[in-house]
Amino acid sequence: MTDYWNKKAELMPPKELKELQGRRLKDIVKYVYENSRFYRKRFDEAGIKPSDIRSIDDIRKLPYTEKSDLRDNYPFGMFSKPLADVVEIHASSGTTGKPTVVGYSRNDVSLWSEVVARSLVCAGVSSRDVVQNAYGYGLFTGGLGLHYGALTIGASVIPVSGGNTPRQLLIMQDFGSTVLACTPSYALHMAEEAAKLGYDLSKTKMRIGVHGAEPWTEKFRKKIEEAWGNNYSALDIYGLSEIIGPGVAQECPGKDGLHVWSDLFYAEVIDSDTREPVSTGEEGELVFTTLTKEAMPLIRYRTHDITSLINETCPHCGRTMPRLTKFVGRSDDMLIIRGVNVYPSQIEYVLMKFPAVGNNYMIVVDRAESLDTLGIRVEMNTRMMSDKMKDVLALEKQVEYAIKETCGVSAKVQLVEPGAIPRSEGKAKRVEDLRKGKM
Repeated sequence: MTDYWNKKAELMPPKELKELQGRRLKDIVKYVYENSRFYRKRFDEAGIKPSDIRSIDDIRKLPYTEKSDLRDNYPFGMFSKPLADVVEIHASSGTTGKPTVVGYSRNDVSLWSEVVARSLVCAGVSSRDVVQNAYGYGLFTGGLGLHYGALTIGASVIPVSGGNTPRQLLIMQDFGSTVLACTPSYALHMAEEAAKLGYDLSKTKMRIGVHGAEPWTEKFRKKIEEAWGNNYSALDIYGLSEIIGPGVAQECPGKDGLHVWSDLFYAEVIDSDTREPVSTGEEGELVFTTLTKEAMPLIRYRTHDITSLINETCPHCGRTMPRLTKFVGRSDDMLIIRGVNVYPSQIEYVLMKFPAVGNNYMIVVDRAESLDTLGIRVEMNTRMMSDKMKDVLALEKQVEYAIKETCGVSAKVQLVEPGAIPRSEGKAKRVEDLRKGKM
């Protein structure tokens, strides 16, 4: 099979793309009105008929869909196809309430395969590559999504799934893997384990990392690339189960924003409080509408991911579709510490500035005497372990000062030994909020 690239879609002129989006929005609104009890009721309550939608600009007339809607209609109440026509079902690993269930028709699976294939090719992957897929297989969409896309472009896929890092490293070396698909935190964890086990990653054939499922900073990217060496390129892939899974947007090697496959997923950025669209380039909450999905289309779904849109042709690869800037965090993951809004990614940005600080950390939010407290446990670099206690205490104060300057809130920083904070082989758990019950 030859390399996969949808040149017609990915280089579509903006005017032509907007006209296509308008036609597809009209079709999907009519489709859900006729096939989804949830959307028919929601549109009727808002006084909207499919005939009211004439262009993509009319999307603002439509109501938003919230994650709570999916949970309230658990398990299959959001489906627009009978269960007999749903060939695949996934569910999120939500931390509260019931899981979020998503369904795929046969055409949806083909669509999913296409967008992940586009994403992999955008990252520089070809049919000649060996893709080591260390995303989890199962109800989580990461594993199967990457698997489908890699198969579509004709790459060799190793479905190793997550965990068992020593085996991952052995397979990587013996099988000649060239592409690693996993979360960014696990990529760095693998590099740490490789150093302990005596693997020289610069001697492997690994050249591209496709890392998603959690927000990560440019500083974190640099740490990954330095750890892997050999001109390893760590690239961000974006997706969420509710929209389709991985493959909604992807960085190209230029690392200048994630290309959204906007002929299939229409992106808006809104103010989380007013719910009104923000200006192009302004930061806000990302909202998606699926334009062609069958089993579970979503209209104006609030992702709670914070980003901004770049509506310019990519100077690196020439793709014309809008790009998303690197994610700042999530509006619902935002920490409010004594009235100050803080994102975990802001804290990570500060920590990564200090060479003596390791790669693993935990943010602990608590409440004492009616005041919020922010604590940060962060591992020291192995070289720091030989330093005197006064030097360790001095570094803690330096980090505390930098966090205060960047985030506008005081924090108590505690440096701990390497390995003291548990690693994650899936999504990294970075925040522990102990304030519940103390408010």
